[in-house]
Amino acid sequence: MGKVIITCAVTGAVHTPSMSPYLPQTPDEIAQAAIDAAEAGAAIVHLHARDPETGVPSQDPAIFARFLPRIAQECDAVINITTGGAPTMTIEERLRPATTFKPEIASLNMGSMNFVLYEMLNRFKEFKYDWEEPYLRTSDQNIFRNTYRDIEHILRTCGDQGTRFEIECYDVSHLYTAAHFRDRGLLTGPIFLQTVFGIRGGIGAHYEDIAMMKRTADRLFGADDYVWSVLGGGRNQMSIATISAALGGNVRVGLEDSLWGEPGKLARSNAEQVRRIRTVLEALSLEIATPDDVRGMLKLKGSSDVGAMM
Repeated sequence: MGKVIITCAVTGAVHTPSMSPYLPQTPDEIAQAAIDAAEAGAAIVHLHARDPETGVPSQDPAIFARFLPRIAQECDAVINITTGGAPTMTIEERLRPATTFKPEIASLNMGSMNFVLYEMLNRFKEFKYDWEEPYLRTSDQNIFRNTYRDIEHILRTCGDQGTRFEIECYDVSHLYTAAHFRDRGLLTGPIFLQTVFGIRGGIGAHYEDIAMMKRTADRLFGADDYVWSVLGGGRNQMSIATISAALGGNVRVGLEDSLWGEPGKLARSNAEQVRRIRTVLEALSLEIATPDDVRGMLKLKGSSDVGAMM
């Protein structure tokens, strides 16, 4: 087996700040969380932003500009900026940070889908901000839009600036969509496929689901044309990552995907989750990829060729 890439998704649009006091919210908190995760072993840091006053997910480049330079200066991690943002945002809003900062990697979802969060209300009853409870409760009526035209627009816009992609696949059909854009020449190998398990609206978290996604990707892309990574949502995070590593895959952890550390206990930081999965990987006699390893594996343009503010 080759070296294993650890991606850390530092803070996302899924979890609201009231769900965990450890979820980074301000630019300083996001920057420090990303730097700490890199020091713990994450070669890639996947980044969203939040309004520092309200905690609302934001794609305002001015907020990204308050933490991206510090991350770039204080660690060598590959910076991965979301184009997913939140299901409530337009494509134009979602693209603004990636087109402004021209990162080495940007995330890209491969299909429109239900992205349902209301079940979190069974666990969390008190909220810090007025927007949080309605955001979760009304998620059963929202569609996370990623039409073929949207995907093509993002591929062309970011691809023209040399940004490559973390291709996020929440179901088997998303793999076929990625293959479609590969066949059209808009995606070129090695394709970084991030297969996502355990999100309501996407594929489940059974080990057979993981095996089926891996078999399908092998058949569609061939073993040499893609780099496989896996993330599990919520309590599935560590078990999904362990299974994928045993199958030769790479892993993603972080508070965007799961707030949990030990069973029943909130993770106190992103770095804690990185250290936990690193312990598992090294117990399996696997070597952890460095940022420079990742730049070679994914054929990235390098940190010297990103936007000026980074």
